[in-house]
Amino acid sequence: MKWMRAVLATAATLVVATVQAQGAWPSKPVRVIVPFPPGGATDIVAREISERLGKAIGQPFVVENRAGASGNIGIELAARAAPDGHTLVVGAPQTLTINPQLFRNLPFDPQRDLAPIVVIASVPNVLLVTNGLPVRTPQDLVALARARPGKLNYGSSSVGGTPHLSAELFKSMTNSFIVHIPYRGSAPALQDLIGGQIEMMFDNLPAALPHIRSGKVKALAVTTLKRTASAPDLPTLDESGVKGFDSQGWFSLLAPTGTPQPVLERINAEVNRILATQEFRERLERVGAEPVGGSIADFRERLRSETERWGKVIRFANITAE
Repeated sequence: MKWMRAVLATAATLVVATVQAQGAWPSKPVRVIVPFPPGGATDIVAREISERLGKAIGQPFVVENRAGASGNIGIELAARAAPDGHTLVVGAPQTLTINPQLFRNLPFDPQRDLAPIVVIASVPNVLLVTNGLPVRTPQDLVALARARPGKLNYGSSSVGGTPHLSAELFKSMTNSFIVHIPYRGSAPALQDLIGGQIEMMFDNLPAALPHIRSGKVKALAVTTLKRTASAPDLPTLDESGVKGFDSQGWFSLLAPTGTPQPVLERINAEVNRILATQEFRERLERVGAEPVGGSIADFRERLRSETERWGKVIRFANITAE
């Protein structure tokens, strides 16, 4: 075992020497780009983890919302930032695994130009309807949509997000025709749902949960195969008759490619430490999310498998960027 201790000691010395050679990090506040508007699930999780990372590392982690183009504006801004550890971006399935398959001429590749750090949390999507719609279950909604083909509208936070793809998957699995109305973010779509301008939508649970609890909208089911601890009374679509339905969102941290590996590993370790605390796990549960964590390699594998998974949905539903 002496040789093992020697190897570990040498590795630790090399990491310390590398960090010292690059100078102290962080030497100024760290910018955390959120490529969607304030108020949505991505923004909620970003602010929760940024606050705690700032306290743990000793510099503010400042959230900056840079929305537009289905998240591509914020992702490109991060991809082109200096790889010095002072710019991070919050990634989701849409921006990392879906958009590259929808937009033909992106001037960047998120999986080439960004370095994965860690997946923070996952969230179910939830099927919501406006209070004025005379349905109580997913099967009621399916019956109404089939009786009124093309007369119901559904909103989404953007083209290509998991709420959009969840709705298209729902349509294909229930043989129903519902018209898509894309919005620039979850919050404006929810406001129109509350106001009755659209009849239904899928949304990430953290963004929808306050409106569900206040009674402003009706929640019919969650999109994961198992019920969520954040809303245990909500059935799954699978148990509500749409067999095999499974869709979820997740939120992650990445940095520009070329960011020093010790910085990536430090952030990964701090996020995993935060996720292990009971206080933060309970906080995520209250907003409808579940902790994930894991290694940088785990994140790379998720990117590979999710790219393949959503690619099949995109081709099946013939979805293109609008």
